[in-house]
Amino acid sequence: MHETLFIVIPCYNEEEVIHETAKQLNDKIAAMLEQGLVNEKSRVLFVNDGSTDKTWEIIRQLHKDNNLFSGLSLSSNKGQQNATYAGLMAAKKYADVVITMDADLQDNIDTVDKMLGEYEKGYEIVYGVRSSRKNDPLIRRAAAESFYRVIRLIGVNVVFNHSAYRLLSRRAVEALEDYPEVNLFLPGIVPLLGFKNTIVAFEKKERFAGTSKYSIPKLFSLAIEAITSFSLKPLRLISLAGIFFMLIGAAIVVYSIAIAVSGSFDEWLLVLSSVLAVSGTVLLSVGIVGEYIGKTYMETKRRPRYHIAETLLDNEDL
Repeated sequence: MHETLFIVIPCYNEEEVIHETAKQLNDKIAAMLEQGLVNEKSRVLFVNDGSTDKTWEIIRQLHKDNNLFSGLSLSSNKGQQNATYAGLMAAKKYADVVITMDADLQDNIDTVDKMLGEYEKGYEIVYGVRSSRKNDPLIRRAAAESFYRVIRLIGVNVVFNHSAYRLLSRRAVEALEDYPEVNLFLPGIVPLLGFKNTIVAFEKKERFAGTSKYSIPKLFSLAIEAITSFSLKPLRLISLAGIFFMLIGAAIVVYSIAIAVSGSFDEWLLVLSSVLAVSGTVLLSVGIVGEYIGKTYMETKRRPRYHIAETLLDNEDL
């Protein structure tokens, strides 16, 4: 095979885990070099996403001690999606194949071999998919699974239980560059590339250190980002909701006439329920439309996704 492999790892405040991540990946790539799976130009590219701890200082030292490790530092925190994209765009100049993964060692690095095996079979996109969530806390497991079900139901084509662990061929990464949207959601964009793809299941490990950067509120925010960036169904649901409440209104009129005959008609209750129903529907509808208008507004500005403050990449070695 002897391909040039880049492993891209977005990092935000990962000082507690990054030394161990580097150690394990150093051992993994050394083993793959011995097996002839990759060549000596392969690299681990850490992307510092505006960390406020010592993450970037550690990456600098790792690069100084071992040219296997390269680094990219964004000028400010831009989020995991943009940090991953920045790493992919930097890696495509040198790599035949790129694997993206999280820094917390929950993505089982032994799965890299299986991904490369599928790449050898001709697959240009390989999704790392969690085999189960049995080790997750109940609330987090319910939130994560609901996230995938809701965005798929609403029309976003995503791979269930897949997040950031994936393999992309150079051609797939180059195709990804053709998607210029500022509102970036890679799990939704990558399936749009259309290249031959498959999945590899893996058992997610316990986080080595630190805490997850994806809280339940952030999962909710990510779901809103995914839905409004890839689906028009919420807008269509507004029309259906309008029809539904018109029918409810008509039914209330009929009911009011019927009970008025008996002399037990409560006008205030009818008015209150009607006002609450209509007001709630209008506010929700305006909020959904506003979300889409806001997304369109941000896209039309064409602002850059990120700025690179510093690069640690030994071009002469590649």
